[in-house]
Amino acid sequence: MSSRLLSPAEAEAAIRQQATQLPAVHLPLAALSGAVLRESITSTRDQPPFDRVTMDGIAFSFESWQGGRNSFRIAGTQAAGAAPLTLPDRTDCIEVMTGAMLPIGCDCVVPVENIDVSDGIAQLRDDAPAPVRNVNVHARGIDSRRGDLLLPSGCRLGPAEVAVIASNGQTHASVARPPRIVVISTGDELVEPGQPLQDWQISRSNVYAVLASLRQHGYSTLSHDHVPDDLPKLRERLRSHLAANDVMILSGGVSMGRFDYVPQVLQELGVRMIFHKVAQRPGKPLWFGVGSGGQTVYALPGNPVSTLVCLTRYVLPGLQAAQGATARTVETISLAQSYEVKPPLAVFLPVTLTQSVAGQCALPHPTRGSGDFTSLIGTVGFVELPPGPRVVMEDASLPLYRW
Repeated sequence: MSSRLLSPAEAEAAIRQQATQLPAVHLPLAALSGAVLRESITSTRDQPPFDRVTMDGIAFSFESWQGGRNSFRIAGTQAAGAAPLTLPDRTDCIEVMTGAMLPIGCDCVVPVENIDVSDGIAQLRDDAPAPVRNVNVHARGIDSRRGDLLLPSGCRLGPAEVAVIASNGQTHASVARPPRIVVISTGDELVEPGQPLQDWQISRSNVYAVLASLRQHGYSTLSHDHVPDDLPKLRERLRSHLAANDVMILSGGVSMGRFDYVPQVLQELGVRMIFHKVAQRPGKPLWFGVGSGGQTVYALPGNPVSTLVCLTRYVLPGLQAAQGATARTVETISLAQSYEVKPPLAVFLPVTLTQSVAGQCALPHPTRGSGDFTSLIGTVGFVELPPGPRVVMEDASLPLYRW
């Protein structure tokens, strides 16, 4: 590729284009939450499939009430889930339950709180609103008609979508197989949390931040590892992880240091580099490639803020693309105060949310450097500022990427 650094938009586009599509699997309803649909769901019947009563009460002929009748003999009870009754006479009514089919011959439902019942006679209350034809009735087919598209391929399934599939009478749906993801930290300075530390060592946190983010976004087939700055060990462990996973996310070892072996080892293992470095701060050394078996590999800079920013800006969209998910519309928000951008790079600026007269806006919450995880506490994500040098003015509309 050209030596010119890609912009963030170009880097994301390259990732989406190169992301290997995961195979489809057929999963039962109870396992669909969070999955990405790989088939279109069309309605197998009208929804609702009948005129459905929405209030407990009585049903009768509206014309009978228009003719002056205010009391009706209760001729039967229409329960939910029962075959429809037929109104015997226009001077009668039928007691109805919420969810029941509207009895044949009825077109008016009055809720129970608007009637008085005595000796099998229902009397409309004088202080109640006048009955209205077809009120308190969910009409057949008003939600969807048989053959209508209910859910398109590529949508992510939440509670409402799973309910639609179940109400359509389906027990399973075709979805993208959940990706097998391994998260790997590198570096001799990193020690497992809880283990004794020398003055020159730190507890490894990046891998747990990445795992927390992935779980928050619905990914659960996860594993993790730590590899020291040892070329043979790195080569052996990465080879093993490439063979067992769809996606590899590395943190550290991608800059220009003497012990930054990751790009070299990945290429030795047949991972084709798509790009290395993006015109951005933090996270400039980001590396992305595709393995010989279609594995996607994200090598993120090791500084904690850089790791989390690159994960949010690039890895999560790449995982969506691999699942065949429809690209989400990027949220935009107004900047609460002006901010000076000095480098000729896109800047990812952490923000909190605040209220202004115009509504919710983003308040800059800059870190003390790309190693400063603690400054991210309380932030909702980051806005992407255009390259400098420039001053991005208050009220500027910017893309917001939430953690």
